[in-house]
Amino acid sequence: MPTSSCYGLSPTNEEERIYLESLIREDFERCHPDDTFDDLKRRASFSKEDKGLLRDWMAVAARRAAADPARTSRLTTAA
Repeated sequence: MPTSSCYGLSPTNEEERIYLESLIREDFERCHPDDTFDDLKRRASFSKEDKGLLRDWMAVAARRAAADPARTSRLTTAA
């Protein structure tokens, strides 16, 4: 799992995407009380600023996931 800010917007599978988003959704919404993570994902498809913000948050999620080697190995074996 990549852990840099170059992390793309396409995790290897749907289960990984859901897991990564679950690691950051609450923190994003706490930092942006007038916004939702789902709204950010929608806007990222047409806004380069939101795409960059989403990429940065997903990089945080990837780093958090990398800190949990048991979960990471289950994701890679399920693919």
